[in-house]
Amino acid sequence: MAISLEKGRKVNLEKKQSNGLGEILINLNWNTKPAKQGLFAALKGGGKGIDLDLGCLFELKDGRKGAVQALGNAFGSLDYPPYIALDGDDRTGAVATGENLRINGNKIAEIKRVLVYTFIYDGVANWQQADATVTIRYPGAEDLIVKMDSYQSNDIMCGLVLFENVNDETFSVEKIVQFYPGHPALDRAFGWGMQWQAGRK
Repeated sequence: MAISLEKGRKVNLEKKQSNGLGEILINLNWNTKPAKQGLFAALKGGGKGIDLDLGCLFELKDGRKGAVQALGNAFGSLDYPPYIALDGDDRTGAVATGENLRINGNKIAEIKRVLVYTFIYDGVANWQQADATVTIRYPGAEDLIVKMDSYQSNDIMCGLVLFENVNDETFSVEKIVQFYPGHPALDRAFGWGMQWQAGRK
């Protein structure tokens, strides 16, 4: 059983055990097959699959801010600040489990907010072809499904889900699915206020 998260509606992740929320798993899966193209497009280097990356912006209660993502090898940590970790980097989408971001829900009192996003590191911004789905799992609750059901954008980045600390025991979860030309634009839209520079992986 799973719940499809609708835009504009918030769902609460509430503590189900005495020591906290437990581990919150955010999984990104997408279609890896390249779109069919003509001979000319193939000669120009077309026909490649899309390399989608999963990541997040975080803000802790003590004011520290940053990003967890493969770009810049900022994979984070579950046991130490920011209490968020990226499992790895699926460069082709061939890994059956996709990409996974984990939040240590037992440290919710330390976390103010988390904005989960995906961006196209390599390939054309064809979101419909990618057909990405985000699944959010945590102990004792039904899965939350976030479908990227808005496709008409040439921008390379999509803000997916916003987690906000409600009372140090509950995260509110809101579906965003809004597109941006890059990290600085996403940052500005949500008032993170960080400085950005180009990076590679």
